[in-house]
Amino acid sequence: MSGIFKASSDNIIKGAEIIKNGGLVSFPTETVYGLGASIFNPKAVAKIFEAKGRPSFNPLISHIAEIDEMREFVKVDERALFLGKKFWPGALTFVLPRKNENPLLDIVCAGLSTMTVRCPNHNVALELIKKAGLKKGALIVIGCSSSEIVGKQIGKGSSMDAARAAFEGIYPIL
Repeated sequence: MSGIFKASSDNIIKGAEIIKNGGLVSFPTETVYGLGASIFNPKAVAKIFEAKGRPSFNPLISHIAEIDEMREFVKVDERALFLGKKFWPGALTFVLPRKNENPLLDIVCAGLSTMTVRCPNHNVALELIKKAGLKKGALIVIGCSSSEIVGKQIGKGSSMDAARAAFEGIYPIL
């Protein structure tokens, strides 16, 4: 399945199924269109690095749907909770120590002892994360508009233009 789809409830469910089955889906956050996969599927995560031409030493950002989900992956102190409650959902990204050394997360974290986590302020992103139902709903996403590859393809434009240039015909775009 590839193409651009209206972000309807049915299509978000289809996108979540693609993610559950090891595929990738491009979807909007409040800042960029990103490419999402299950953080618990190293092969799917590797596809993000490949699709983006991203070096494997550059960690990806894990997206969650609710602040309490952060505790599943990282060590959270009162400062992080205070800031998360104040600014999430939103464009705040935390870089925190990983809660455990789960080998499935090594590729996401680029082998580092830290993990980047955020809760996007976009209904499509939040619904996709929830519907994917992956261990409290975490996804991986990387904004395609920051990629040199996409920048060369489209120059200046919107996140949707960047997603279209990079992923149309390859991955579904919501």
